[in-house]
Amino acid sequence: MDLIIFLMLLALGFFAGSYAEKRHYRSIERREKALLRLPAVTLKKVDIPQGKVRSARMVHGSAVISVDYFKRMLAALRNIFGGKVKSYETLLDRARRESLLRMKESAADADIIVNVRIETATIGRSSRGKQRISCLETVAYGTALTLEK
Repeated sequence: MDLIIFLMLLALGFFAGSYAEKRHYRSIERREKALLRLPAVTLKKVDIPQGKVRSARMVHGSAVISVDYFKRMLAALRNIFGGKVKSYETLLDRARRESLLRMKESAADADIIVNVRIETATIGRSSRGKQRISCLETVAYGTALTLEK
């Protein structure tokens, strides 16, 4: 009986986590379409005459995203046998895209964001001398330029 309850809770956690992840991806895709007009590029040098730049300011966006417990267990099993850890790949993808979107949202009036960089850090807890990934933080930052019309 205890095994059945454990398996039911495990299945519930898997489906709830998958639903939340899919919902987050739909939100990201909707917001990316809305902010498509604002390019964010990694160019350090932009061929815009200095007289055309009305304002320049630093903008940033950050996101902290956690992987659910079921996917964390699957990743631990994958670490034993080796191979791609897909649950952490989607975690990284969601965190990077979310931080870029938040950066763009903070510069909604800009014409372009240049010199974009993304920093990633794991937020973990130590367990028996092993570092485990609990959450992932990403910060996207760049210079938002507003041009003279």
